Parts: sequence; structure tokens; C-alpha cells
Amino acid sequence: MVNKKEIEDGKLCAILSYILVGMIWWLADEKMKKNNFAKFHFKQALVLLIVSVIINIVGTIIPIIGWFIILPLGGLFTLVLWILGIINAIQGKEKELWLIGSFAKKFDF
Repeated sequence: MVNKKEIEDGKLCAILSYILVGMIWWLADEKMKKNNFAKFHFKQALVLLIVSVIINIVGTIIPIIGWFIILPLGGLFTLVLWILGIINAIQGKEKELWLIGSFAKKFDF
């Protein structure tokens, strides 16, 4: 469990991780790398970014089904998870994102 001071110190970086700016900040700032709250959301956002790229590649490669089913549904899926991740970061929660949160635990930095 993360203490309140650590949450407040890492909250902005955690929120911005879902918008890529926080990922760059986390990678560049040694203080943020030591902040467990920022690290948790960085890892969640990283997995979400990877999933989004995979969905877009697969959806683009597969004609018709990819364009009209995979891309729209995949985009909606990532948008919902993105919003949930930002809401959790704003509220100071370390709540795993549905389906992808368990993959974020496997990253060890």
C-alpha cells in the first residue's frame, strides 16, 4: 500500500502517464521512478499503449472485419480503460485495469 504523501507526490505523473507525457516524465525523473504510485500507473499506461498499438495493427491489416469491427471495438475498449485509468489516478487509487492490469504487474523496473 502506498502512503498519502507518495500518492500526492506522484499523482500528476500518474495522471499524465495515460497521456504519454507522464511516461516520458517517469522515465526521465529519478524521483518518480522511486514513487510506487507513479510506477503503478506508468506500468498500467504502458500496457494500455501496447494493447492499443496491437489492436490498431491487427485491425488495419485485416480487411473488412478489422476495419469495421476490430478497430471500432478495440478503440472503444482502449478509450474506456484509458478513462478508468485516469479516474483511478485522480482519485489516488491503485486499481488494476480490467483485462490488462495483470500484465502490468509482470513488468519489473
